Amino acid sequence: MAKPDPALLDLARYPFTCTIEPRFGDLDINMHVNNVAMAGILEDARIRLGRQTDYRSLLPGSTTMVASIAIEYIGEANYPDPINVSAALERIGRTSQQIVQVGTQKGKPLVFARTVLVMVGPDGPVPFPESFAASVEPWMLRP
Repeated sequence: MAKPDPALLDLARYPFTCTIEPRFGDLDINMHVNNVAMAGILEDARIRLGRQTDYRSLLPGSTTMVASIAIEYIGEANYPDPINVSAALERIGRTSQQIVQVGTQKGKPLVFARTVLVMVGPDGPVPFPESFAASVEPWMLRP
């Protein structure tokens, strides 16, 4: 898999960052955080982004589900050093949005992910409310 565009590894472009500490049980036989655990760390960071943005209140009666996720592993994570995950909304469509994330440890990029979330109601995909794009503007990827 190709490395991500270096511009997407510029942490100054990301409005949200959280710190997650790996657990000893996240390690592989080589004592690195394994890929499945890293996917879980990215998931945790997406949920933290949602909580920070008060995302649930922006989508009354609806929720989102992951439609696609691509993870590019670009470095090795070690225990017990914390992992900083930066996140931003990259694109908003009619019923979906795209989130990008960069995980770093001691300033070194470890992982890049792009996730597509689809907004769904009781009968399937639904459009975002008209106010959604303006409400999440502060969380968009910076130029």
